[in-house]
Amino acid sequence: MQTQLKLNASAELEAIVARVRENIIRMSRHGGCFLGASMSCADLLTYLYGRVLRIDPRRVQDRDRDYLLLSKGHASAALYAVLAEFGFLSDGRLDNHLRLHDSLYWHPNSSIRGVEFHSGSLGHLLSVGIGIALDIKLRRGPSRVFVILGDGELNEGSVWEATLVASAKGLDNLIAIVDRNGFQANARTEDLIPLEPLAGKFESFGWACEEIDGHSFDEMDRVLGVLPVAHGKPNAIVARTVRGKGLPSMENREDRWFVASSEEEAASMIEELYGGKVEEPGRAERKLKLEL
Repeated sequence: MQTQLKLNASAELEAIVARVRENIIRMSRHGGCFLGASMSCADLLTYLYGRVLRIDPRRVQDRDRDYLLLSKGHASAALYAVLAEFGFLSDGRLDNHLRLHDSLYWHPNSSIRGVEFHSGSLGHLLSVGIGIALDIKLRRGPSRVFVILGDGELNEGSVWEATLVASAKGLDNLIAIVDRNGFQANARTEDLIPLEPLAGKFESFGWACEEIDGHSFDEMDRVLGVLPVAHGKPNAIVARTVRGKGLPSMENREDRWFVASSEEEAASMIEELYGGKVEEPGRAERKLKLEL
């Protein structure tokens, strides 16, 4: 079994997640990225790779590794940035986002080291995760399967069909984490097809479910640090998050689903991320170019 990539100090995680968000912003240049959805799950992905997942970037095909599937694939910028922080790909490669000579596109691609499975049309990867978790059970392996779902994605019927199967098979090595930022594309989920009470829905399908603040490492420790939530049942974690987290000017905005920024706009966002205030946009732009 691979050694877990574990960081003990929350300060280390905070520093990493700040760099992750900065790199997400950088990937919004030259074609854009799904910035709001990527920022909302940055803490969750950083925590999972930093404290939970048993996986070695030097041996990504180890039979006994944990698996992470990003079902909300439009948040791929967050995954790319986290993989770079934990040694699966080089920092410099993030500059290839949307470049024709590389595979860092708007959805995860398994040709990228550390990406377990392609994701495209939403609603598919919980079923893929069930297949992997069932195989692990049959061979009595130690691995766990983590599937990150978007809340808007839960409107796909395939998700709820999968929850029934996971419950029927007692897959307690399966952990579904819902990034509950309250938005589906450019509208609020509760204005489209209301999901609440979400935890109750998972429980009614035979899952053990917990709710956490998806930006609090202490909350993640409380639940994700002591998995499974219950033996004999699949695990659901509803993580309450904020779309665009880290950028107050963009948080919880319906129009900041997909963002394509200029060099100057990206520089302004990076300053805002670190608590700064851009008074001279030209200076901020020059600073960004020096750092690239």
